[in-house]
Amino acid sequence: MRNYLIRKNDGNYHLGFSGDVFDDWFKSPFRADVFGAMKTDILEEEKDYRLDIDVPGFSKEEIKISLENGYLNIEAEKNQENEEKDQKGNYLRRERNYGSCSRRFYVGDIKKESITANFKDGILTVIVPKETEPEAESKKYINIE
Repeated sequence: MRNYLIRKNDGNYHLGFSGDVFDDWFKSPFRADVFGAMKTDILEEEKDYRLDIDVPGFSKEEIKISLENGYLNIEAEKNQENEEKDQKGNYLRRERNYGSCSRRFYVGDIKKESITANFKDGILTVIVPKETEPEAESKKYINIE
């Protein structure tokens, strides 16, 4: 069976054999892509798809990738506190920043072990094989190298 990735008028990506591959992940005006976070390049290779996802400002430890019910979920969360005090211990400035973003891609019934991920220089690269192998429905996390 031939696999191919096409972009339809609804803005979603679809595989020729299995329907929606890259679904909208939220129907909210506060989506991360509105602010330019987690921009994704998708490259079809001979045996798999490569997703290059921009996650600037996040470390590898702040990114989680999971596979649940055929959906590849990528989440990044940052919680940062800056605190400056004078010599008496009074605050001169105290700031707290929190941010999170996520993307969700439908990849079908594939085994978690067949998905690989690598993080370097603010770019998360995820390799998803084209071949589908049925697996029991449960949430599984993918290691980032």
